[in-house]
Order: sequence, then C-alpha cells, then structure tokens
Amino acid sequence: MTGPARPGAGGGDAPGVSGFRRVAIGCVTAWLGMFSGAMILVLVSKIFAYVTHAPACPGIPSCDWYIYAMVGGAIGALTLPVLVLRVLGKPAKRPKTE
Repeated sequence: MTGPARPGAGGGDAPGVSGFRRVAIGCVTAWLGMFSGAMILVLVSKIFAYVTHAPACPGIPSCDWYIYAMVGGAIGALTLPVLVLRVLGKPAKRPKTE
C-alpha cells in the first residue's frame, strides 16, 4: 500500500500555496507595490516637469507630484501582488536527472 505523495518525492504534484498564505503575501506585496509605484512615478513627474519646463514649486519635485503618486501607487498595488502570486502558482522546476 502506498501513502500520499510527498512534495519532491517524484510522485504526484506538490501541494499549492494555501489561501491564507496567498492573502498574507498579497497584502504585504500590495503595500510594497503601492509605495514603490508611487516613488517611481514621482520620479517620472520630476523628469516630465524638467523636460516640459513646467513652473517649479519650491521644495517639492513637481507641482502635481501627488497625482503621479496616486496613479503610481494604484498601479503598483495592483501589479506587484498579481506578479508575485502568479509566480507562486507555477509548479516548481524539477532538476534534470540523467
């Protein structure tokens, strides 16, 4: 009689990531994506203001930086969790044995 297949034992597929773990990973990466996306698009706003010779506001990157930060935060909060969870959903590569 054979028992249940163990991950990496050669028989059966490895179990997927649990739902609770997916939610936890998604929440953490959403926050990270929000902040990183906001920072990147604020840098883009600074570059755009420089290229278009927009009027400068003292002490901040560009006068409309908050719009870029909100858009970048939203894009980052959506895309980073999707990308991370997509990679977690792929089966692990098995080493080649010859």
